[in-house]
Amino acid sequence: MSTIVKTTLPKSSQLWALVLPEDFIDGYAVQSALTPQEAARIGLSMPGWAGALLRLRNIIVKPLGLKTETSPVGSGAIFPIHVDTADEMIIGTDDHHLNFRIAILRKDGMIHMATWVHRNNLMGRIYLAVVMPFHILIVRGAMRRIAAATGA
Repeated sequence: MSTIVKTTLPKSSQLWALVLPEDFIDGYAVQSALTPQEAARIGLSMPGWAGALLRLRNIIVKPLGLKTETSPVGSGAIFPIHVDTADEMIIGTDDHHLNFRIAILRKDGMIHMATWVHRNNLMGRIYLAVVMPFHILIVRGAMRRIAAATGA
């Protein structure tokens, strides 16, 4: 299996247009011949434990007025598509506490995945701190699934 590397998202990504100095952005890459759309379908298919965490998250944050939609497509989607080209897909949403996007970029034989978060207030800062350990596990798992699908 191909090695997953923690790396900066290439500057050619359209995601960089959103990034401000105090925003969170991470990046991982793996060698892959997949399209961004194939990588998104494979990588973002959440394992059972991640789906259970998302359901728990929705129960906890609903009284706080945060988005809890889980529709796979459309305006109710938790990951609406913002960019969809041959080499890049950007999904994500804006909410009261934070705005986030996931970029999946194909460049030079690699699939790059980056998560950008703009915290809108104190609740956004607390939320990001609480979910960060799970975020890292989920993203690394996504990249492992992409690598395995590539057969590298």
